[in-house]
This record gives sequence, C-alpha cells and structure tokens, in this order.
Amino acid sequence: VPGVCNKQSVQTEREKEGVFALHHRRGAIKQAKVHVVKCHEFTATFFPQPTFCSVCKEFVWGLNKQGYQCRQCNAAIHKKCIDKVIAKCTGSAINSKETMIHKERFKIDMPHRFKVYNYMSPTFCEHCGTLLWGLARQGLKCEECGMNVHHKCQRKVANLCGVNQKLMAEALAMIESTQQVGRHIHYEPQMLRSVTQACNNCHAIYCISWDTPAEGRRPSLEQSEPLYTTTRKEHHKFNLDHFTLHKMLGKGSFGKVFLAELKGTGQFFAVKALKKDVVLMDDDVECTMVERRVLSLAWEHPFLTHLYCTFQTKENLFFVMEYLNGGDLMFHIQACHRFDLPRSTFYAAEIVCGLQFLHSKGIVYRDLKLDNILLDIDGHIKIADFGMCKENMFGETRTCTFCGTPDYIAPEILLGQKYGTSVDWWSFGVLLYEMLIGQSPFHGHEEEELFQSIRTDDPCYPRWLSRDANDILVKLFVREPERRLGVKGNIRQHAFFRDTDWNALEKRQVEPPFRPTVKSAGDCSNFDKEFINEKPRLSVTDRIIINSVDQTMFNNFSFINPAMAHLKSP
Repeated sequence: VPGVCNKQSVQTEREKEGVFALHHRRGAIKQAKVHVVKCHEFTATFFPQPTFCSVCKEFVWGLNKQGYQCRQCNAAIHKKCIDKVIAKCTGSAINSKETMIHKERFKIDMPHRFKVYNYMSPTFCEHCGTLLWGLARQGLKCEECGMNVHHKCQRKVANLCGVNQKLMAEALAMIESTQQVGRHIHYEPQMLRSVTQACNNCHAIYCISWDTPAEGRRPSLEQSEPLYTTTRKEHHKFNLDHFTLHKMLGKGSFGKVFLAELKGTGQFFAVKALKKDVVLMDDDVECTMVERRVLSLAWEHPFLTHLYCTFQTKENLFFVMEYLNGGDLMFHIQACHRFDLPRSTFYAAEIVCGLQFLHSKGIVYRDLKLDNILLDIDGHIKIADFGMCKENMFGETRTCTFCGTPDYIAPEILLGQKYGTSVDWWSFGVLLYEMLIGQSPFHGHEEEELFQSIRTDDPCYPRWLSRDANDILVKLFVREPERRLGVKGNIRQHAFFRDTDWNALEKRQVEPPFRPTVKSAGDCSNFDKEFINEKPRLSVTDRIIINSVDQTMFNNFSFINPAMAHLKSP
C-alpha cells in the first residue's frame, strides 16, 4: 500500500521498494448519479415504505433502489417516468413557483387550492409518494383536482392543478415528433384528445405554440453517419448455453469475468457477467449501455478491447469480448517491480494512440490504470473496461461527475471543477510514473490524505530517471488542466517519444519489447491465482429480487457486432 513519500537521501532504494511497491489492485469509485431534469436532482433511492410515483400515480415497486427522488423537493418517481417530468423543481432557489415545461415554450401557472383534510382511510401523498400519517388532519386536499399532500410538501408542489403529467408529456412528445416531418402538420384527433385529457379538470386556457421551419426552407430528412456500430438483423443469436465457462478471471461487486469457450469451435472469449439487480441498485443502467456502445466502437482501433456480442438472461447481462491471455500490466509489474525504459515507452505510446482515438470520438475514458491495460499474445496493449466512460465530450463540453480510481484521480475532479479530456492525461501521467518507477506518485494512509497529496504534493523523481522521462512526467502533472501536456501541445512530439515511429506503431508493425508466456489459446497463467482457482460459477440471486427487476430497463442491450458475421453459434 502506498505510504507517505520520504525524501530523505539516507533512505535506501531497497527500503523504497519495500514501502512503495505496487502490491494491490485498486477499485474505482463513483459518486451517486444525479439525473438533472427540469432542475430536479433525481438520485436512485431505496424507499423503506410503500411509495407512489408523483407522475403516473402508480406504486413504485422493487426491493432495492426502486425509483428516483429529487434531492431538493423530495418528489418521488419511477425510473421509467423520468422522461415524463414536465414540472420544474420548486425546491431549487433558482426557480419560482411558475412551472415551465417543454423547453420553455409552454407555461402553466395553475396553483392548487389546498385545505386541511381528515382522511378516513390510508392515503398517500401525491408528491413524495409516502403515507399521510396521523389520526386527523393528516394532510391537505386540493379543492379543484383532489390532489393529496403532506403539510410539509405543500410548498414543494408544482402549479399543475388538474394536469396529468404523464399524458401531457406523451402528447407533447407526439407533437414534437410530428413536427420533424415538415411544416404542414396534420394532427390526428387521437393526439388532440390526449392533450385535452392531459389538461382534464384544469380551470385555465393554455397558450400552446411550436417552432416551425423558416419560410422557404424544408426540414432535412438526411441522417448523419452513426457514431457507433449499429445493431442489424441478427443472423446468429447467442446465449449462455453456447459457451462453456472454464475459469474465473476476475470479480467485483458488479459481477464476474470468465474464460469461456464457444462450444464446438475451440475459440476462447472473455465473458463479463453483470448482475442486473446490482446494476439497477447502483443506477448504472446507462453506464452499462455506454460500455456496450464504446466496446462496439472499439473495432475501429487496434489498441482497444473488441466486443463480439452481448446478450442477457433474467438475472445477468453478458459481454462476450476477445480473450487477451497476456494478462494486465498490474500482474506483470508486480513480477518485476518496474518496467525498463524501452518497455515503458512502448506501452505508453500505444496507450496514447488508444486514448487519442477515444477523445477524437468525444469519449473521456476516466479509469486509466495498470489493471485496465491488457496484453495480447504478441505483447501489444489493449485498453479495457469502458464502464466509466463519458460520451459526447466534444470541444468545450465539460462534465463534473466524481469518479475514477483514487490513486489516478485528477486534481480538478477532487476540486469539484468541470472537466474534459484533461483527466485522462493526468491518469496517464500516474500510470507512466508507476511503470517507470514502480510506485505511485502520490501517497496517503487514508483516502483523504491521498487526495490532499494529489491536490498539493510534487512527486519524487529518482536521480536515475532520464531527463526526458522526468520532463514528460512534470508536464503531465501540471494541475492547471488547460496547460497539461496532452491538452496543450502535441504529446507525440515530446522528446520522450523521440524514437517512436507512430505510423508503424499504429499499424502494429513495431515489435513489442516483451512477449508474454502463453502456452495455448485458453492459457490463463497470466492472471491472478486468487481468481482462477475459484469455480467458474455465476452468482445466485434471490428469486424475489430477480422478479422485482424491471426488465424493460435492458430492452436495447442485446447486440451482435456486424463485423463478426462469420462467428456462428453451434
């Protein structure tokens, strides 16, 4: 475990190696995901008591984090209803009671007329979704629309008296989709009835307007080239029965990774199994879909792990990926303490190519570390595990999610600043330092001490480190993101890479300085024994929990890469 850096010259190299050597794998962390919708800040929430959705009024069912609740106004909703929220959050200081909906083009300001009410039977608050407690005067009822709320929720209820949010959202979505066809729109009676029903019981006249193409211009029906490999008609569908699980290569709270053989073919794959209940509980459905999309995109680059297909069962999600039997860099660096300069330079150059490809596609990787760099049978690197990626990060676009593996997290993330690709270049600096020196650049016995070191400390650079290696690390550890190498300047032109033939490297024509020992296609000797000695079995999930999983959340998960039409199931 990394310790506090000791700069005293009397400390011997052996002592340094014993204290700071990279002994353990480090897991990534991620803050609870916040879904910002109409200024609401929704987070996945476990409801300990029966709760009803404030949008569709139906029961929020499930055993784990069943739904979302706004951190500001406490509104409770189904996860599936998040795209039907039309009311701005009233718990935010930046909002007035006026409700703005549909991209600010529609205004509704119809206050409720609440009066204290004695309920004779169990009744639930239609804002936060929980029971109105007490024997008398338990809550408030609107005289106009009959809405029931807690006394404490009255000030947080949006001015939507008589409006059915679910129907209104669906009707507006129909109008918006119809708009895209052209300027002259024919509205079906069914659509108009939906809008009328959505405003049922409402004592107001709504002024509805919509944007139309400028006069003389016709809306374009052309679609841009898709960024990712898209799902086509599947000629060969795969499922778990097509594979034999031989060994377990790794595991975590998310699930497990197995060495699997496609029956009757002798072909080996790495199969990653994610538990659906854990994915839902951690609100990681979108992260899982992002991982699938980035993996399918990886076919375009030689230094990214390739995906063959994905499929699912009632309990699990499965990624079938190429099996890279050379092991990861953490496994190899533990065997030799650190890599020599040519080996470190080679790995660093191939990682630069992979990172720059992701960045060119608007993807920030956010989890670069030794554990996520695998070697193929020839010794070339492959970047793996895209569960932390952030998409659509083009130009000046920034994000602010707190995530990553503690030792590799950039200072701008720790400071709560918005960030872009700069965080990957900081993590690259940490990884390069570890390869060259055999220890982490920042240290702390506790996580907060480590974070303080990242924010303020300068790493120790041994005297034996080459001048070019020292210089590139200093430039990667610049704390101002806009001045960091990779963001500013061309990292490929740094003197550290003076002997690198980038054209040959990107074509995999440069001979790797190290070739892992691999005895067969299914050899797993380059993986940690603690995993491969366990039986390759899927985790068992309680039947009640399985039945509570909302399977519709995974509707678009299954996929077969079109480039792999030759891969046929037995």
